[in-house]
Amino acid sequence: MNKYMSIAYNKSLEGMKSKSGGPFGAVIVNSDGEILVIAGNTVLSSNDPTAHAEINAIRMACEKLGTSDLSNCTIYTSCEPCPMCLSAIIWANIKDVYYACTRTDAANIGFRDDAIYEYLKGDRRELLNIQELDREECLNAMQEYREKGGKIY
Repeated sequence: MNKYMSIAYNKSLEGMKSKSGGPFGAVIVNSDGEILVIAGNTVLSSNDPTAHAEINAIRMACEKLGTSDLSNCTIYTSCEPCPMCLSAIIWANIKDVYYACTRTDAANIGFRDDAIYEYLKGDRRELLNIQELDREECLNAMQEYREKGGKIY
C-alpha cells in the first residue's frame, strides 16, 4: 500500500473508532514528499457538515503554510472526494489527487455524494431551491473589489 494512502486509511479508522466522523482520512504532502498535514473527518464531533477530511486537511495546510495556494502539494484521501471537497481542492490549486474508495463505495454504505453529482448535472433540482435575489444592489461590492485591485484567488 502507498505510504501516504496508508496514513490516510489509518486516520479514517481512527476517526471512525472515535466517532468523530465517517471513515475518511486525508494527507497533504509537499513537492518533496514531506507530509504537511494529516486529517480525518470530524463532521460528527464538530457538528460541522463541511468538516470532511479533505477540507480539514486543506484548512490545516493553508494555516501551516500561511497561504491559500497549495499548488505545490498533493492530496491522498481514503475516498473519492465529494463535490464540495473537489471544489475546495480546485480552489486550493492542488493538481494531484489520489483516492482509494470510490463514490460508489461511499454510496453503498449510505453517503449521498451521488445526489449532489446529479444536481450538478441538472437533475434532482428538488434538492435545492436556489434563486437570484438583489443582484444589482450586491454587485456594488464586487465592482468596488475589482476597482481597488482586490486579490483574485
